[in-house]
Amino acid sequence: MEEFLKEFGDYYGYPDGPKSITEIRETEFKRLDQGVVYLDHAGSTLYSELQMENIFNDFTSSVYGNPHSQSDISSTTSEIIADARRQVLEYFNASPEDYSCVFTSGATAALKIVGETFPWTQDSNFVYTMENHNSVLGIREYALGKGASACAVDIEEAANQPGQLASSGPFIKVKPRAVQTRNTSKLQNEESRGDACNLFAFPSECNFTGLRFNLDLVNLIKENNEAILEGTPFAKSKRWMVLIDAAKGCATQPPNLSEFPADFVVLSFYKLFGYPTGLGALLVRNDAAKLLKKTYFSGGTVAAAIADIDFVKKRERVEEFFEDGSASFLSIAAIRHGFRLLKSLTTSAIWMHTTSLSMYVKKKLQALRHGNGAGVCVLYGSENLNLSSHKSGPTVTFNLKRPDGSWFGYLEVEKLASLSGIQLRTGCFCNPGACAKYLDLSHSDLLSNVEAGHVCWDDNDVINGKPTGAVRVSFGYMSTFEEAKKFIDFIVSSFVSPPTKIGNGIAVNGRFAQLSSEELESKESNPGYYLKSVTIYPIKSCAGFSVNRWPLCRTGLLHDREWMIQGLTGELITQKKVPEMSLISTFIDLEEGLLVVESSRCKDKLYIKIKSNSYNPRSDKFDAHDNILENHNEETRINCWFTNAIGRQCKLLQYSSSTSKHCLNRNKSPGLCRVLESNINFANEAQFLLISEESVADLNIRLEAKGKDSNRDLEKLNPHRFRPNLVIAGGEPYAEDKWRTLKIGDGSFTSLGGCNRCQMINISNESGQVKKSNEPLTTLASYRRVKGKILFGTLLRYEHDAKVESWIRVGEAVNPDRE
Repeated sequence: MEEFLKEFGDYYGYPDGPKSITEIRETEFKRLDQGVVYLDHAGSTLYSELQMENIFNDFTSSVYGNPHSQSDISSTTSEIIADARRQVLEYFNASPEDYSCVFTSGATAALKIVGETFPWTQDSNFVYTMENHNSVLGIREYALGKGASACAVDIEEAANQPGQLASSGPFIKVKPRAVQTRNTSKLQNEESRGDACNLFAFPSECNFTGLRFNLDLVNLIKENNEAILEGTPFAKSKRWMVLIDAAKGCATQPPNLSEFPADFVVLSFYKLFGYPTGLGALLVRNDAAKLLKKTYFSGGTVAAAIADIDFVKKRERVEEFFEDGSASFLSIAAIRHGFRLLKSLTTSAIWMHTTSLSMYVKKKLQALRHGNGAGVCVLYGSENLNLSSHKSGPTVTFNLKRPDGSWFGYLEVEKLASLSGIQLRTGCFCNPGACAKYLDLSHSDLLSNVEAGHVCWDDNDVINGKPTGAVRVSFGYMSTFEEAKKFIDFIVSSFVSPPTKIGNGIAVNGRFAQLSSEELESKESNPGYYLKSVTIYPIKSCAGFSVNRWPLCRTGLLHDREWMIQGLTGELITQKKVPEMSLISTFIDLEEGLLVVESSRCKDKLYIKIKSNSYNPRSDKFDAHDNILENHNEETRINCWFTNAIGRQCKLLQYSSSTSKHCLNRNKSPGLCRVLESNINFANEAQFLLISEESVADLNIRLEAKGKDSNRDLEKLNPHRFRPNLVIAGGEPYAEDKWRTLKIGDGSFTSLGGCNRCQMINISNESGQVKKSNEPLTTLASYRRVKGKILFGTLLRYEHDAKVESWIRVGEAVNPDRE
């Protein structure tokens, strides 16, 4: 802290404000004392508890009514809405004579209004910077649909050029990319008509990098477009209007519209002060609003209409013309309390406070080195680390590299950060242009990624050796040095390799001590492995049952994960969403052909008849239709039972042979398994999960030591916490990591590698009570990480022989073939 304050003390903590940052946290953000480090303020900042208290007091002491009325209450509500409009305009230093504030459901809705009402013609141009949010790019569809051209551009700044037009600011140049058009005849027109309207769009601050755009662009585009657009296909277009996406930037530096009179500015209020969500605004110049062409009318936007003839008279005031339906008057009333908060701190002080934190983090990340001297972090858009420069907002975007130069996947960073109580953002942040630009992804890269199945929010974070997105941390007015330091400490402890290895052996990820291969082989020479338990989980995510012997078939253990529970909208329901599923017990009586299900929430047990004679372990064929529930009444009875058991509407699905060669990925959508020839039911990755009792014992030793260090009693784990099918005993910890194949009794199995663990193993069921924690995944992450995966347990495939009927039995010898 002393080092930090020496450099940033004049900026950090609101030294001249009504409250210090310590007082703000102690009185207005007590909920963050529970160990949560929130670093996604670019996504949504947090509301203050005092702010919400003031809103609650306002709502419980006042009566608000629909403003589309003449009653006293409605009139008072209208006055409050008018006052809120005034505060929004004041925040942007916009005169009501020049601007109107149109309330919308958010910045995206405001952008949609501009796109669909802009007076596009085939001679219009929509020009936008590469660093624009998808919600701005969507305007392109309206432009191209009307025959206009669209083009992404890069903005370059340099020092003043000789003879630059009356400007003391930097020299700005627009560099166009390919022009897009759907009107082929337009390509033959060399000049655009002078009366066509054109739109130039840019963000006040890039939500990918945090870089701020020079607002001189507004005046240059509107007043000196021939010079700034010289050499571009748009140089002869005269009539330009400017749109600023201020959703990200206005929390710390709102555009001054008296100095930079953009025609359109959009924002969302939850980005400013956390609450309310679902409310934004379009600030529009009154002269620009007259050019917009709105077709639809509704209650509130018409002065008069006749139902049975084509007659309508629309209202003329800008906000009344655009705000369809009743305003969200309660949310609008709430923003006054948010603005009061910002005004007490001032945006300049908020900018200094938040930027001091982002600069500190950037400098620390930039200085990190692995033990071999290789750099750890690649920062994006952070060339200037001078705090006096206003070119960057309170955002840090980066990717991390291993000592060998390969990339850590951003999902690995997010997963481990979550385990450490740090909430951050990963991906492209809905900004594909900036993502491609800063990650150096070509059109070929992007298209091949899509062809490989990569879409937004999936788990493909590195493809062909290149990251597909990045990690972003961002700070808000209530962020603290302690949070920034905890984040840096997390990066160092989780991703920076020390100069020398500690201990007497190798590590799973090259950093943590484990037995050497020579020691492991010597200890395995006569290990005496045997099968300790066999467990079947008939219904995915529900409790299983253990047996002494069980038949094997081409999908693994007979009936294992043959059923799953699905929501009525098609989503897969698992313990991650409904932890209470662990309290649903199951049992299968093979002789009677019954699946028995029991829950403490249901008075009666559920009996489901299964026709086991349709499952011939010797057959390569599987007749799914033989096991479809026989009638609708039976199906209704079963689905009602599960609805009561988990507390939400759902239905029970049975495995179909048509999905036998697919498994479920991170988003619960079908994806390819590791080995296509492997037949699995509703398992995530493989037919079997094998856990070693000795590996669990080693983990428990680590948990016990960790508990002593932190004065906590950490739960001792049973192997079944990891939902294994097979538990083995008799060897050394983690010996199974090196197995290629193994025989259990007469059955042959192939190892598919380690099992990538998720938060599900942090859910425990103690005496009928479901509990969540961050263990044991946090401890496993400290020594069982391999290229973004936290591995524990081994996945197996059964080598099915259709000519032999096979059973697996507890106590049978386990004979591995090591690598």
